[in-house]
Amino acid sequence: MPRMKAAIFVEPGRIVLDEKPIPDVGPRDALMRITTTTICGTDIHILKGEYPVAKGLTIGHEPVGVIEKLGSAVEGYQEGQRVIAGAITPSGHSYACLCGCGSQDGPGTKHGFKAMGGWKFGNTIDGCQAEYVLIPDAAANLSPVAEGLSDEEILMCPDIMSTGFAGAESGGVRIGDTVVVFALGPIGLCAVAGAKLMGATTIIGVDTVPERLAVAKKLGADIVVDFKKGDPVEQIMKLTDGRGVDVAIEALGTQGTFESALRVLRPGGTLSSLGVYSNDLKIPLSAFSAGLGDNKIITSLCPGGKERMRRLMNVVASGRVDLKALVTHRFKLDDIEAAYDLFGHQRDGVLKVAITP
Repeated sequence: MPRMKAAIFVEPGRIVLDEKPIPDVGPRDALMRITTTTICGTDIHILKGEYPVAKGLTIGHEPVGVIEKLGSAVEGYQEGQRVIAGAITPSGHSYACLCGCGSQDGPGTKHGFKAMGGWKFGNTIDGCQAEYVLIPDAAANLSPVAEGLSDEEILMCPDIMSTGFAGAESGGVRIGDTVVVFALGPIGLCAVAGAKLMGATTIIGVDTVPERLAVAKKLGADIVVDFKKGDPVEQIMKLTDGRGVDVAIEALGTQGTFESALRVLRPGGTLSSLGVYSNDLKIPLSAFSAGLGDNKIITSLCPGGKERMRRLMNVVASGRVDLKALVTHRFKLDDIEAAYDLFGHQRDGVLKVAITP
């Protein structure tokens, strides 16, 4: 049986490069030969054991590649065609999909439906940090790449761009809004770009890494706040003349950033949460206005499917957003363990790494 290289979860603290069989293709599937992929912050949660997955699973959920083989029931595509698939791969026919929430796709359990069911790659099925990946429900998930777009230009579309934009979309950003983004990692930076596209006229980015603050300004932040130079809540309330912000986007997943995002909201404002949390959250009474502040707290798992990917690639092709600056380091798949070490320890100003077989 033909074999391929893959980054495999062994146990908490260990993701290693090993070999496993190239997947067989079912009628509705497609086999993608990976040309570029990357490592996500969620993969670091998996590595640390903060998010549980099965031992032996191939990790990764951000694929750019070429169709190697098509299932017998998949129409409208050709082998050899350049494509991407979202980190979220909805079936298109589940209850969740038909309710308009494909990210929550998946089979039910005896206790109801499981959250995050649409996230399969590197979670419930083998993922993309490999030479090949099996794309389920290929007709709903493969999106052709337009000629002239490079792998690195669209590498953020499957997850980071989709997630960051979802923070602005779910938060209901409107023309003229004031928006703050807490934590300017790749998702937060994409949230800045998304808020700009949706019409926010004052965007505040909060971080402390100079390189990230600089990229945030390039992507649309009007003001950057260094949280090491003073309480960010006080700084933001001063910047807004005490009014607070219309939308606060939390893009890290900690109690501190969540609570700060809640405290800077104007009455009636929205906290749009994108972070992956590893511990229980607490909502302080004062920050919550005793439950009477007309505030909204909403969470988002990045939308997937081929139509979402088509729209995001159109944004890239239009030149309205240029995310190439997010790719700061490049590794071969053979060196992915070194890439994990760099990315997991956030050394050398890393934002995203491009992994190429």
